[in-house]
Amino acid sequence: MLTRQRASVLTGTDLPAARSLLDRDPVASAVVAAKLTGSGLAEQHLGAQLWGSWRGRQLRAVCLSSGNLVPVGTDAADIKAFADRALMQGRICSSMLGEAEGVLELWNALRPYWGPAREVRSCQPLLATSELASVRADPAVRLAEPADLPLVLPACVAMYHEEVGVSPLGRDGGAHYRGRVAGAVAGHRMYVRVENGAVIFKAELGAVTPDCCQVQGVWVHPDHRGEGLASAGMAAVIAHALRRVAPVVSLYVNDYNQAARRVYARCGFHQVGTFASVLF
Repeated sequence: MLTRQRASVLTGTDLPAARSLLDRDPVASAVVAAKLTGSGLAEQHLGAQLWGSWRGRQLRAVCLSSGNLVPVGTDAADIKAFADRALMQGRICSSMLGEAEGVLELWNALRPYWGPAREVRSCQPLLATSELASVRADPAVRLAEPADLPLVLPACVAMYHEEVGVSPLGRDGGAHYRGRVAGAVAGHRMYVRVENGAVIFKAELGAVTPDCCQVQGVWVHPDHRGEGLASAGMAAVIAHALRRVAPVVSLYVNDYNQAARRVYARCGFHQVGTFASVLF
């Protein structure tokens, strides 16, 4: 008799199996792997749950359940198992993201119960590079310092609103978002170019593991677009990240954002996969 695949919440004893699975594709799994770096699987430290789908004693797929719902390594049986688990828990995420096939299949299973998404971005090329950019790096791009926070925060808010379509400043008056930005600055993950008292270029490192770091939040002030700041700024970020953070730098980009894709191509990024995002 066939039994339906089930997903369980992984615990500390499952950590070696989880890391082994994520190591198969360090770039595609960076978002989840970064959560495990330094925190293990204890929910009180992870700030999330990591679900696992098993075949006997072999861990075949995982799914991070936090502010993002992120499946990794799934097939049809795993998707059903993770969908059951997500429905039992209820929607706590503001987005789903990860490898396109798994995300879109999981969304198809959840959509009848979770209702319409605000936006589905079904094709987001996942890009990576392990080499310095051939374009000249901007020497004025540097790591942000705590004193820069009053300048960095408005740039981050503007970037988020442009990219996501809503403000990141929630019902708490923006306290949570300010804390996240301050954490990125304090963690030496925020890169800026400041000119005349304003941030005119910014980028930050989101997921960071020993194998890969993922760039996010790339933004150029509207008054300075078309001046080559994005290419030169990204070249500077790549150089610092490869030297000080991880041997591979990655990011994912909307397929329709041709201007950004040209910048990343000039900086030596090449496609290694395809992501998708579902925004609520």
